[in-house]
Amino acid sequence: MTAKETYLKGCFVLTPQVFEDERGYFFESFNKETFKRLTSLNMSFVQDNQSKSNKGVLRGLHFQIGDHAQAKLVRVLQGRVLDVCVDLRPDSPTFKQHFSIELSAKNRKQLFVPRGFAHGFVVLEDATIFSYKCDNYYNKTSERGIKYDDKSLNIDWRLSSEDIVLSDKDTHLPTLESYLQ
Repeated sequence: MTAKETYLKGCFVLTPQVFEDERGYFFESFNKETFKRLTSLNMSFVQDNQSKSNKGVLRGLHFQIGDHAQAKLVRVLQGRVLDVCVDLRPDSPTFKQHFSIELSAKNRKQLFVPRGFAHGFVVLEDATIFSYKCDNYYNKTSERGIKYDDKSLNIDWRLSSEDIVLSDKDTHLPTLESYLQ
């Protein structure tokens, strides 16, 4: 496995070493000691989540606050997504900046999203299965979000707004500036 830190401090793209032959393939998707050696982060994941969505579904931008903040290690098991994270750490030099990457079953890349970031993804292929490990348990009262199309973030989601499918909850999220006030 390799790990490359993005321009957002603490946010890493992980690429596994894949062993392929006539039978198929094998790779180690997570190893705590390898992760720690590559990132200098000692993570203990406590909850795994999975979703299945069709093309155009956008989930995000979500995060949890306070004692329930979560770091996530995300990947795609089937299909592909554009994955996006936004640095919401006020003391960070990349505060309010975002990073995006295409994650797919084919490229097998993973993204580590640290605590203090909003996270979301848009599905680029029908029947996409998205998986993520969290280092803290979900807590509904700590859940927050930001509008996916917030103009101050200027995120290129690769799909037109007419092709994006949102949950009712996500249609009513505030802008980043409204959230920060």
